[in-house]
Amino acid sequence: MASTESQPRFGQSVKGLLSDKVGSCSGDVIALTRQVLKGSRSQELLGQAARNMVIQEDAILHSEDSLRKMSIITTHLQYQQEAIQKNVEHSKNLQDQLRHLLK
Repeated sequence: MASTESQPRFGQSVKGLLSDKVGSCSGDVIALTRQVLKGSRSQELLGQAARNMVIQEDAILHSEDSLRKMSIITTHLQYQQEAIQKNVEHSKNLQDQLRHLLK
């Protein structure tokens, strides 16, 4: 009789162990799925960051080109300002000469 009593206990313990193992494996599969989804999301974020970086690089290059052009324009404006100042000085000299002639 002892052997018949141990059989149901052994069967029940195997079922319990099997149930625990299935539960553990299910938990592992869920954790693995979450990790894969997180990795997929990370990959998407890295791709988006790379695209944004390329866009920023283009914007920086465009800004650099604009600054170079503005520097050239500034130099030309300085030359024009100097020419205008010289002309103002010449006009003052001419006005002085005209005043002396009209006296």
